[in-house]
Amino acid sequence: MITTTIDYQDGNTVLEGYMAYHDSARPKPAVLVAHDWGGRRELACKGAERIAELGYVGFALDMYGKGIFGADGDAEKNGALMAPFAQDRILLRRRINAALHAIRQLQHIDPARIAAMGYCFGGMCVLELARSGANVRGVVSIHGIFTPGNVANETIRAKVLCLHGHDDPMVPPEQVLALETEMTQAGVDWQVHAYGGTMHAFTNPKANNPGFGTVYKETAAKRAYQSMANFLTEVLG
Repeated sequence: MITTTIDYQDGNTVLEGYMAYHDSARPKPAVLVAHDWGGRRELACKGAERIAELGYVGFALDMYGKGIFGADGDAEKNGALMAPFAQDRILLRRRINAALHAIRQLQHIDPARIAAMGYCFGGMCVLELARSGANVRGVVSIHGIFTPGNVANETIRAKVLCLHGHDDPMVPPEQVLALETEMTQAGVDWQVHAYGGTMHAFTNPKANNPGFGTVYKETAAKRAYQSMANFLTEVLG
């Protein structure tokens, strides 16, 4: 596996993505990987490597800026980093579309076959990528945040898969129903897979805070990654 970092920009903001792939003579489909509220750290980079093992190019994008990271267990710091994007969906859409533009310029990428996936805050980001009307084949939200902003949606062209813990306190059932209604009314090809007895951040082995609602669950993680792999085969094949 080849891994490297790539600098790109959103206006004057320098960002640093992490790319993973197996060498190939032909351009490959690519999958953007949007990080959780702690920034483009281990979970997102391992996510890009997981994508590479599936035969695609994985690109862990950067929403915050080069060298800007949160910290494990620091809800105040991580929340402060995420808040400007949660509150300003125009900024969020522009920032994640900058990553899409950057990866499309790379020679070993098939620009017609790109998808995106994201963890937690990153799930919000890839849903907003879809809502922005971006030309991507599909997006996967993994224990993502569903609440939309106050920005009107463009025509959603991506297929949508949401992998959700039923007991996630950050995304209660009424928000799941609201997303399903939103996607249905927009004519989107959507799926929501809900895992019983499962909280937020269920794919993160470091998540172990039941009081906060973040708990790793191996069974749900395996099921979610299998569903993601099946979905990517469908949309990128």
